[in-house]
Amino acid sequence: MTRRFTLDFLKTETASGLALGLAALAALVCANAPWSADYFAWLKGVHALEIGPLRLELTVSEWIKDGLMAVFFLVVGLEIKYEILRGELRDPRRLATPILAALGGMVGPALVYLALSGLIGAPHAGWPIPLATDIAFALAIFALVGRGLPPSLRVFLLTLAIVDDLGAIVLIALLFSQGVAWPPLVAAGALMAVIAVVGRRVPLTAPIWSLGFAAVWWLTIQAGLSTSLTAVAFAGIVPVEPRRGTLQSPLRDAMHDLHPYNAFLVLPLFAFAKAGVSFAGLSPGQMLSPLVVAIALGLFVGKQAGVLGAAWLASALRIGARPTGATWLQLYGVAILCGVGFTMSLFIGALAFPGAADSPEQVAVKLGVIGGSILSSLVSAIVLAVAARARRRTAPQPEPALPPS
Repeated sequence: MTRRFTLDFLKTETASGLALGLAALAALVCANAPWSADYFAWLKGVHALEIGPLRLELTVSEWIKDGLMAVFFLVVGLEIKYEILRGELRDPRRLATPILAALGGMVGPALVYLALSGLIGAPHAGWPIPLATDIAFALAIFALVGRGLPPSLRVFLLTLAIVDDLGAIVLIALLFSQGVAWPPLVAAGALMAVIAVVGRRVPLTAPIWSLGFAAVWWLTIQAGLSTSLTAVAFAGIVPVEPRRGTLQSPLRDAMHDLHPYNAFLVLPLFAFAKAGVSFAGLSPGQMLSPLVVAIALGLFVGKQAGVLGAAWLASALRIGARPTGATWLQLYGVAILCGVGFTMSLFIGALAFPGAADSPEQVAVKLGVIGGSILSSLVSAIVLAVAARARRRTAPQPEPALPPS
């Protein structure tokens, strides 16, 4: 039983990171190809799920975003729980650092956007757009460029990104919510409480956990909330301790079973559904409009400044600590990587500027998010590659074996 168990199973390896990148590229090709109408029609197609008297109708895009991605957030929640109880984040000072960095990573982009709003006239309503970090893409990029770096950096990035996304979800609820259906939300909370109590007393099998998660997911949809929040909450009730009389941990089993589906099915499908942006008919003025520039610089400049500044402040005030074995250069590379705000940023942009997908505001939002995310990806890859090379140079070399006497 290794201390780094969940990192071995959760890490988005180079192969799955490549699959994610290829899926995003395929989406861009489809969105700008002669068959683009078929691609967008497929995403808008409505499909129903019926179980007895229960019926739920969602588009393909919504099934992927609210259905499949709930599995991703469940796995992320399991990772965070394990690290808090058994791994890197058992030290409160090391848990404090990514949480504070996530908060800084939300304040920084907002300040940059609002400053540019006053200077170049970007619409004030767009300030929440660059606040979020895309967990899926950030982890995939880190997997591709983070070889040789301390595993603690992955935990730092994962914790920061999930806190960041939870903050974005709260922000959406405060700024854009049109009301929550309380009865199903209360029912979801009560069901999780019952499962948590029973799960501590009785060894529940995998099908029971799966049915419980499906029921909580259904109630969350009925409540009108994001399934990502309750998926993380559900992970919190999965026991990390082995089942009575066995060496099997429900959390470990879930990690083992869900990892391949998460890495090679859920994330690539999500990228294929969300990365399709049409660039047809764009003028140079549209590509560098105030809204595009403010969003892109909010992600690229605001994110890295906020994350690194908060992490440094936490360390300087001794209320936090750097990830184990990590240097400030490595942490800076991760801070830049947090500027990949693809998914949640696009979602918030659709709420901040409601309208048709080809409206000027929506086109500008997509250009700004994609531009800031690509710039953050490229620069972070360079910084992390330099940091990894420096780490290899300074690592102690093994002593040569003595010749046999």
